[in-house]
Amino acid sequence: MNTVAELENVEVSELASAEPALEIAGLQTWYGESHILHGVDLTVNRGEVVTLLGRNGAGRTTTLRAIMGLTGRRTGSIRVGGRETIEMPTHRIAHCGIGYCPEERGIFSSLSCEENLLLPPPVGDTAHMMSLDEIYAMFPNLQERRMSQGTRLSGGEQQMLAVARILRTGANLLLLDEISEGLAPVIVQALARMIMTLKARGYTIVMVEQNFRFAAPLADRFYVMEHGRIVEHFGAGELESKMPALHDLLGV
Repeated sequence: MNTVAELENVEVSELASAEPALEIAGLQTWYGESHILHGVDLTVNRGEVVTLLGRNGAGRTTTLRAIMGLTGRRTGSIRVGGRETIEMPTHRIAHCGIGYCPEERGIFSSLSCEENLLLPPPVGDTAHMMSLDEIYAMFPNLQERRMSQGTRLSGGEQQMLAVARILRTGANLLLLDEISEGLAPVIVQALARMIMTLKARGYTIVMVEQNFRFAAPLADRFYVMEHGRIVEHFGAGELESKMPALHDLLGV
């Protein structure tokens, strides 16, 4: 028979698991005197793939950077798994289990592929840390190039490495910024398969994407940004009916 304390612990655990993976409310962000985000509200549930769409300069990358505390002044609320992070420094935010893959990739070019994978410290549940074998099974190209320096990898291999590196940390909320940009179709297809695999494993993913063809079949929900604000929000099932509005907003 369960004790009262055990029942309370179960209830607390159930409430925690019901919390959205990411919840942003009234987010305002500045770079110096420039006011970039103007009251962004969005929610990402656990296990979802959510895509931020919008033209260049709409505020999508700034939203990801603001989540990580990499912008200037921020106001509003950013809750990760129910925990308020708006006042936290970046290193503490990362340790809430967030993996950020920036558009510029940021791999260590003087290190080998495998050294890049071995370098990051854990920031999430170590049970979620992918082993090298798991990484290489997902990205066979990286296994073939594991001893190559970062500068000798192709653009597609560098992108795979940038994503693979955050999977080594145990993070289960992934922020991916334009990971398909400028890559050959075969690499883009490999990244799409990766996202589907990660979703099946329970990861939560927020993607900023300009490549609508890449993002459309992967996402559960979409947010459209314009001038630092969310102007549209819809689920994958509404995508067809929203296409006329998306043509106007995105020029796709």
